[in-house]
This record gives sequence, structure tokens and C-alpha cells, in this order.
Amino acid sequence: MTFALRTVAIVVAVALSAMAPAVAQTMPPSAPPPAVSAPPPPPHDSNRFSPDEVIEAGHHFFGGVSRGLAMVMQKAFSQWGEPNGYVLGEEGSGAFVGGLRYGDGTLYTKNAGDLRVFWEGPSIGFDAGADGARTMMLVYNLPATRAIFDRFGGINGSAYFIGGFGMTALTANNIVLVPIRSGVGFRLGANLGYLKFTDHPTWNPF
Repeated sequence: MTFALRTVAIVVAVALSAMAPAVAQTMPPSAPPPAVSAPPPPPHDSNRFSPDEVIEAGHHFFGGVSRGLAMVMQKAFSQWGEPNGYVLGEEGSGAFVGGLRYGDGTLYTKNAGDLRVFWEGPSIGFDAGADGARTMMLVYNLPATRAIFDRFGGINGSAYFIGGFGMTALTANNIVLVPIRSGVGFRLGANLGYLKFTDHPTWNPF
């Protein structure tokens, strides 16, 4: 390669290198990647009651808006989710070391109709006092309305208590009942007993 050709090649290379930054500056900035939207929340199960529905029913049943009731219900929602039924009724019981509990009410569901229910059972534990209480029971995993006619056992006492309301839990055949009580007299300690649900009143708790 002659000296003249080498000189031309060097000049062309220098010119191209000088043009590169200018070309880069004229290139439009790249667009940011599209934002990834959060997945939509799961659809509400039409067979279950939302927290708002249950809290509204509870406030109406117990006769007024109560922060204690709302907090007890939120505790139940955080542990067991949304119920597919609930019972509204009244019960009376009295015990010191041992006693009996009786009640009656109505089971409400979204799509399976309503059902009159009665419950009774022994309450054995560190109980004190007597009460006549309005009772709301949240019902979970109920396959059919008549499946509630069973014997539910567990810790039947003040597992969680705030603002005049107490929450307990019982279970049978994968069904969970969460009684929420308010009334005259407070249950102290953990009651080790069960509740038996029937379709008619009976004085036999066994």
C-alpha cells in the first residue's frame, strides 16, 4: 500500500470515529419496558360471606356497632377465612367446674337456604358464673345444611376476648364452628366440652 493510500485510510477512520458519538446522540432513547400489572384478586366465592356481610349481620344482631365485635370477627377471618354459613341464636349456661349449655337459633347460608337448629352440651372446665347470651357462630367448610347436626368438640372457652365479646372454636368432620358470644357473665378459662346440634330441642346433652 502506497503512502498516499495509507494516508487516505487513516483520514477516513478518524472521520468515522468522530461521527459515531454524533450518531449515538441523535438516536432516540429506548422506551422503558412495559409495567407489569399486579394479578387481579381472586373472585369472591358466591357461597361464602364476606367480612363486611358478617360484621354487618353481627352489628344488627347484637344491637349496635361495636369495635370489640369487629375485632373478634377480624380475628376469626384471619385464622379461618370467609365462612359459608353463620348461626344467630341465644343460649344459656351456668357452671362452676361443671355445667350445661343449651341454645337455639337459625343457620343462614348463601345458596342452601336457612335452617332452625338447637344445640346442647356439657361444659367442663374452669368456668365461673352464669350467662344468658346472644350467640353468633361462624360456620366453615359446611358441605350441606344438615351436616351441622353433629357433635362438635374442641376448646370451648374464651380463646380470644375483647370489648365484651369472646371467640372460641369447635370442630367435627372438617367443619369448624366459631362461636362469638356476648351476654351477662363472662366465661373464665378454657371449657373442655362439646356442643351437639339437633333439629329439635332436647334436655339431653349427651
